[in-house]
Amino acid sequence: MKLLALEFSSTQRSVAVACNGVHVREAIESGRGNTMQPFAMIESVLTDANVQRGEIERIVIGLGPGSYAGIRAGIALAQGWHLARNVQLAGVSSAETIAAQAQAEGLRGRANVVIDAQRGEFYCGIWELSDGGHREIEPLRIVSREAIAASALIIGPEVTKWFADGRIIFPRASMLAKLDQPHPAMDNSALEPIYLRETSFAKAPPPREV
Repeated sequence: MKLLALEFSSTQRSVAVACNGVHVREAIESGRGNTMQPFAMIESVLTDANVQRGEIERIVIGLGPGSYAGIRAGIALAQGWHLARNVQLAGVSSAETIAAQAQAEGLRGRANVVIDAQRGEFYCGIWELSDGGHREIEPLRIVSREAIAASALIIGPEVTKWFADGRIIFPRASMLAKLDQPHPAMDNSALEPIYLRETSFAKAPPPREV
């Protein structure tokens, strides 16, 4: 099976192609969301892997949490591809991808996966990293900076902005492709960003008469 992985949840965005579970090519770009060039990255990895668009059978998306705009862009792109080509779709937590990436880079022990949630708060989940892989200990939640356990490693995108002893680990599309295998295909409408806050809307005031 030829698979395309899209990970747009952080300021380091990546796209990867895998064939039959084996990573083939990956493209990475850095910068804020307004510099994102997903189609250029997709074309780059498809060309390098000698894979045509029509050969892609499955797309897996990093669902965050993280950049809501980036995640939404990845979901919209995947949903459009599904409508055109009827490819399989799947989504994986970007926090799990970070934990798996850290384990692959040799980090061991308990680790706080920390992602900026804005408003002075953070998404945080605790994972156990071992020679055998990665295991979730505590699920993601929104916490204050003070609530993050200093006794465990602190890893995640840009964590050194807030934690001097943190280790920057970005979610990677190449790792996302590896993690996809146990995840079932999802319905097009079921792909949603991981967003732990309750959605709230403020009603706009009526227009003033002139």
